[in-house]
Amino acid sequence: MTRPDGRPQRPLFSSGPCAKRPGWNVSLLENAALGRSHRSKPGKAKLAAVIEQSRKLLGVPADYRIGIVPGSDTGAVEMALWSLLGPKPVTVLAFESFSKDWAKDITGQLKLNATVLEAPYGALPDLKAIDWSHDLVFCWNGTTSGVRLPATDWIPADRAGLTICDATSAAFAMDLPWDRLDVVTWSWQKVLGGEAAHGMIALSPRAVERLTTHKPAWPLPKVFRMTASGKLSEGIFKGETINTPSMLCVEDQLDALGWAEKIGGLRALIGRTEANVAQISDWVARSSWAAFLAEDAATRSTTSVCLKIVDPWFRALPEAAQQEVAKQLAAALEAEGVGFDLGAYRDAPPGLRIWCGATVEATDIAALLPWLDWAYAQVKSKTEKAA
Repeated sequence: MTRPDGRPQRPLFSSGPCAKRPGWNVSLLENAALGRSHRSKPGKAKLAAVIEQSRKLLGVPADYRIGIVPGSDTGAVEMALWSLLGPKPVTVLAFESFSKDWAKDITGQLKLNATVLEAPYGALPDLKAIDWSHDLVFCWNGTTSGVRLPATDWIPADRAGLTICDATSAAFAMDLPWDRLDVVTWSWQKVLGGEAAHGMIALSPRAVERLTTHKPAWPLPKVFRMTASGKLSEGIFKGETINTPSMLCVEDQLDALGWAEKIGGLRALIGRTEANVAQISDWVARSSWAAFLAEDAATRSTTSVCLKIVDPWFRALPEAAQQEVAKQLAAALEAEGVGFDLGAYRDAPPGLRIWCGATVEATDIAALLPWLDWAYAQVKSKTEKAA
């Protein structure tokens, strides 16, 4: 087919770390508190500002505690699991790679007898099978499967257990029902395109009560401890971090939060994300070879959009050959400089994964799509000739 003329201005479609916000440049970080202690007044003020600006932008209730923690979203999730689980039975929703990791940690490391409700990539577990007397651990959005939980009141208000939600690829891009979520975690390098290694955790009053009344049966590493002598370590939720944060990353996150507020806040972020997905939806409807991995539009991710190859020619190939075609497809796009980091997650079915979060421009998505058709045609032709 004809080689496309247009090209994305920013061919950055990685699902994490994600593209920086439009207009970003390194000079925006010139006011970072470099060379200053994070415990100094300026350092603590900037950390506290990240917490409060995040609260305002996300609409986190005033009585929820928010803290900056080490280890990105992974550290925040592990902190919640190790600190809060134990008093009640546990159910885990496992429908993509990260939620399956949480299930492994709960059963293999914490040795808890958890109920794991699984689903294949592209689908959700049966939400009606959840026992709400249990604590529930889940991802809101499957970054590696392209599936998200439905935006409905599927979580009861009168639940007995805690809901522990990994929301790193949903926060700032999707509406979250805060009154139904007891623990929410996310990281800086997803929807707002911040830098790595810093996680955030939000705790409801119910979660705080569990923290201060429950003593885990296992030793807690220092970086997981949110209490001291049976009381909440309040400083963590005021910007007094457990370990040393990067003040350069803090400045970058403040810039991202400021940009988000300037363009219209959460509604604008969600709108930009949905506009990006609309471009792909229109293209998929016309495609002869690609489809969404998530078949149900109601539970399709709007940030990490996963595509599968449905061309009968491709489906007839052996599994190893399918994997190779998908790798060559992503490599061809990268070689042309029109799309970087587009390969499906290593454990997911072969295909492509396109980040559509708010820092990506719809015009760049539109410019990428003809290249997908061109690259697929090139790889298919090459593979057929080699056979």
